[in-house]
Amino acid sequence: MGANFFSSLTCGLAAALCLTAVWSQSINAESVVVSYDDPLIYYNGRWDIEPETWWVGSGFKVNVQNLSNLTLNLGPYTSDPVLLGVSVNYGNFTGFNATQGENVIPLGDLAPGSNAVVRINSVGWEDNHMNLETIQINSGAVLLPYEPSRIAFQFIGDSLSAGQYVPLGVDQAWPFLTSEYFKGEHNIQAQPGIALSACRARFFDIYSYGNVHGMSYQFFQTEDTQYYYDAMHNYTTPWNFARDYPAATHVVVMIGANDSGNNVTASSFYETYIDFLARIRLIYPVQPMFIILPWGWPSADAPPAPYYVGIYQEVVEYRQSVGDRNVYLVNATGWIDYSDVFPSNLHPTVEGHQKVAGYFESWLEEWGLVAEPTWATPA
Repeated sequence: MGANFFSSLTCGLAAALCLTAVWSQSINAESVVVSYDDPLIYYNGRWDIEPETWWVGSGFKVNVQNLSNLTLNLGPYTSDPVLLGVSVNYGNFTGFNATQGENVIPLGDLAPGSNAVVRINSVGWEDNHMNLETIQINSGAVLLPYEPSRIAFQFIGDSLSAGQYVPLGVDQAWPFLTSEYFKGEHNIQAQPGIALSACRARFFDIYSYGNVHGMSYQFFQTEDTQYYYDAMHNYTTPWNFARDYPAATHVVVMIGANDSGNNVTASSFYETYIDFLARIRLIYPVQPMFIILPWGWPSADAPPAPYYVGIYQEVVEYRQSVGDRNVYLVNATGWIDYSDVFPSNLHPTVEGHQKVAGYFESWLEEWGLVAEPTWATPA
């Protein structure tokens, strides 16, 4: 989505844009107040027109010269509280509980008056709305353009990708860790309990662990499935994929656990997956797609229990049979065992997510993906 989320600007911002952006910032003796629609705010993930975040990991990034302090002013659509992840100069993300109104963001050991890249996102899959109104920075600080990475991931999944049950949510989940490793941008459409299966007519979806629609419908919407329970925003709006800036360079899908849990037949799951990928290809016609064969459900005294045995291979083979040579099967069998999950729910622990990320990063490197040597916007 990026710096041009609320404007028609593209990358390679000219010096004139910087001057215009500075004029758009309200300056007084104590602070600089930056409106949410300032073109130098780089947005990622999915935001509605308020703007408020939906889906895990949605947030923004700012590149600030002469930064000493930063305050977020959040509006009435903000979850109260909302857990945010905060990173300064590409350091590790730390958690911060924000509320409606004024929130002074901790900048760690940043020396006053330093140049800084600050990244802030909403980490949870529920109560995850950050309704940004303004960003307040110290007098003398100036927003500079944020240049996004040349690598941009689109992840699609369920709770196994959303970071459910780990303290910092998606910021500790394997998709996020993988993106960080390659110094890439990311959008993560992952929702606990969601199945892939959904009728495109909308009213024959399977109800799956609180999700009223499946991913084959919800992926194409701005909102995640929690909209259904939101009294202030209980509707969906089609997502405009042109807002994803840069467009995804790599697409990763791991889904199916909740279809299996709802007894969706193998043949039905296969047909839904085929249809879903055909529609994905309309958005990402040439990007490499990685279909992950999940690791299954670990057990204390037996190998992990797989689901939809052979189906993921068949899905990839079908895509290849119709001429799609840029789709790949990633076999995650053996990546996770019982020691890597919470025994009560069989979801990866922090260490489990790190283990999965390590395996996937190695797989991608063997495939040919090379991590960027540095972030595109220097700290």
